[in-house]
Amino acid sequence: MKTLTQLPFIVALFFTLNACKTSNEPKIGTWRAVIPTKGGELPFNFDIQKEGDAYAVTILNGEEKLKMDKSFIKNDSLHIPIELFDAEIVAKVEGEKMTGYWKKMRSDFSFLQGDFTAEFGKTYRFTNKTDKPETLLAPKYSVLFRSEDKKDSTVSVGLFSTKGNEVSGTFLTTTGDYRYLSGNIIGDSLKLSCFDGTHLFLFKAKIDGGKLTGGSFWSSLNSFESWEGVKDDNAKLPDEKTLTYLKDGYKTIDFTFPNEQGKKVSLTDERYKGKVVVVQIMGSWCPNCMDESKFLAPWYAKNKQKGVEIIGLAYEKSTDPAFAYPKIKRLKERFGIEYEVLLAGTNDKAEASKTLPMLNHVLGFPTTIFIDKKGQVREIHTGFSGPGTGQYYDDFVSDFNRLVDKLGAE
Repeated sequence: MKTLTQLPFIVALFFTLNACKTSNEPKIGTWRAVIPTKGGELPFNFDIQKEGDAYAVTILNGEEKLKMDKSFIKNDSLHIPIELFDAEIVAKVEGEKMTGYWKKMRSDFSFLQGDFTAEFGKTYRFTNKTDKPETLLAPKYSVLFRSEDKKDSTVSVGLFSTKGNEVSGTFLTTTGDYRYLSGNIIGDSLKLSCFDGTHLFLFKAKIDGGKLTGGSFWSSLNSFESWEGVKDDNAKLPDEKTLTYLKDGYKTIDFTFPNEQGKKVSLTDERYKGKVVVVQIMGSWCPNCMDESKFLAPWYAKNKQKGVEIIGLAYEKSTDPAFAYPKIKRLKERFGIEYEVLLAGTNDKAEASKTLPMLNHVLGFPTTIFIDKKGQVREIHTGFSGPGTGQYYDDFVSDFNRLVDKLGAE
């Protein structure tokens, strides 16, 4: 029998044990995370919900809701696997705060790692103030990015939407877009960020009348490019249908690569004869390819009975089947892909170009090739304007359907 003098100790012990038991459980709701880069803090938001004995973690970039793999508590930390991109977040949970790291595997199989902190209940990006911006941000800019050594430059189009001091948008390039960016106007400065599990993007610039000046772009913790923009309602990129093309003397493409079961698949197989075929040059590691797969997978499920086929050519970090086949399988399962995805090579563009020698080059991932019923290449589309680009994405979908319908009717 416990004495009365023991009861206060027992009660205190009960609450202490229960506090320890629950302190490592992450709070349900929205968190604000920060990963430090050489260009400053890169913030992003994420949501946590309970999912059975595990947790569903969703990264929030503007309108994008990107669900991570099933997350779990191990020891005192929340583990957030991002298997598609060979990455993970591991963070110790202490009440309304987390501290830990983000880590991903590079193409050379080394690792890139950065610190990670998060606070619960904070839904803002760069600032929690709602002050009216000192200056206005135009919806469209002609943008030029320059490498740190000034030897290379990239022409782009900046697209922005502003609500108060909150900004969403992206940059279009010839090889694809920078996906969903989210941020704020603070005084006369524009700040945008994105985290999708593999990419860390931090953009800063001063809004100076009709110009964006002194721009800095930091990616992967320490990579840097400068940039500047000029307001231009007519800004556009080179025609994406002219960048990758067949070399003189070629009208068709040909390949034989294994699928994730190791079975060799070729364009000459009976399955593809007499059909319109769309070839998707891609990789499981590529977020823009992920966006395209999100479009192609349901499109194929709906239209495969109309005499059209899709083949994905996956260029992975390694061609070792033990490494690459599970990546392809996971990609297909995640997006419900019913068409073949073949292991075509490594994700180096020069090496990828060697696997399809009839092309002038593989300029970017993804690249989409349209083949008619006779097996002749009719169009090659470099890059992909994803749903974060708004009207550009809508135009792509319309053009895609129009071209496939045309080829199917011939």
